Amino acid sequence: MTEVQVSTANLLIGFGLAAVAAGVAWRLGMLSVNGWYAAIPLGGLTYGLGGLPAAILLLAFFASSSLLSRAFARAKRQVSANFAKGGRRDWAQVVANGGVAVFSLVMAATGWVATPFAWVAFAAALAAVTADTWATEIGVLSAGQPFLITSGKRVPPGTSGGISFLGSGVALLGALLISALAWSLGLITFTVLPFVGLAGLLGSFIDSALGATVQAVYWCPQCKKETERYPVHYCGHSTTLYRGWRWLDNDWVNFLSSLAAALIAIGLFIWFV
Repeated sequence: MTEVQVSTANLLIGFGLAAVAAGVAWRLGMLSVNGWYAAIPLGGLTYGLGGLPAAILLLAFFASSSLLSRAFARAKRQVSANFAKGGRRDWAQVVANGGVAVFSLVMAATGWVATPFAWVAFAAALAAVTADTWATEIGVLSAGQPFLITSGKRVPPGTSGGISFLGSGVALLGALLISALAWSLGLITFTVLPFVGLAGLLGSFIDSALGATVQAVYWCPQCKKETERYPVHYCGHSTTLYRGWRWLDNDWVNFLSSLAAALIAIGLFIWFV
């Protein structure tokens, strides 16, 4: 298992590599300018504290998610217009998706958390955001109408809290891919692999549950539909709060669901291993 430790040389190398990789992602339209800036410390700390295996796992999430965001763009155009943000990830999305994972390494490097727990949390947090992103990007292509995770009510594609069988299956694949990659890189043991995959899937369901209940969702009176966009819908008309807590946007939901996945994985690790 890779040790989590502070190395000045690795931190300098990590920040340099992160700046280059984030710059390439910006040029390819995957990151906004402030997303580039936010990715540098996150990527630098990941490599600096966890080494190349940790950086590979983080890149696996980001690369796969960015590619899926661009895939089938024409088919997803109408649904994606209701999402709060586009395909370019800004600083809040970068922190929301990678913050819990990186913080687990910081906790281990400072001695607050044992290394095995840190790697379980790191992998599970990335498994959750991967599962959620994959489900969002592919689930909207489902032939059947999605349903709310809380009530089973049929809702239009792209509705916050809506899930589908296709999206759930893809979420499971994403979570298992990250957990299997974490095992192959020596970050977790084979015994822990299914716990990380399960925690990642549950994290994506928690994301949907929050989206269906307390996430801020707005209403466009012009289009007569729900949207995550505020203060203006894509049609140009102002939107008003329809349900949920105004401060709890999709970035906060992503962060909280990845945190929940990390805690679930640690709990399973303590209970069964």
